[in-house]
Amino acid sequence: MIPPTIALIVDIETESKLRALQDMNLLVKKAKGSAGSSKFFFSRLGRVVFEKGESGPDVDQILDDAIEAGAEDLENDADGNIVVWTQPAATMQVCKTVGPKFGLKILSSDIIWTANEDTKTKLDASEELVNFTELLEALREYPEVQAVYSNVTKGSMDDDEWAKIEENLDM
Repeated sequence: MIPPTIALIVDIETESKLRALQDMNLLVKKAKGSAGSSKFFFSRLGRVVFEKGESGPDVDQILDDAIEAGAEDLENDADGNIVVWTQPAATMQVCKTVGPKFGLKILSSDIIWTANEDTKTKLDASEELVNFTELLEALREYPEVQAVYSNVTKGSMDDDEWAKIEENLDM
């Protein structure tokens, strides 16, 4: 059984919405979950990732220009790249103004679903973890799935178990 507070949003590109919906419902049911509306667990955000060069600018140096272009938050990822968070409508503006001005290469630019802080749910090592991991793997194998987002966070499980979940989610 998957805890009822764990939510997923699955982006699918298909020619047959009804067939894809039936297939998704079947996958969720096999994982002992239930299908329903989960949009309220998430917000849409724009995300631009700029490559951190050897002598390139850091977050503090581009902060003012990024905010002027529509950025709401900036951070460095684990690789030292600069991640700029925006409202969806401002994503392209950040790409067009910040990147060229500072000579930054865009690694990715997309609009994603991100879990709201107050709706995140911890998942612990248990049968629920096994079911959830199997569901994520099944979703990734489905050819029309473009992205999978969840509000799950790491509970009491080891790093290898968490890595299996992370590799199947778009974060």
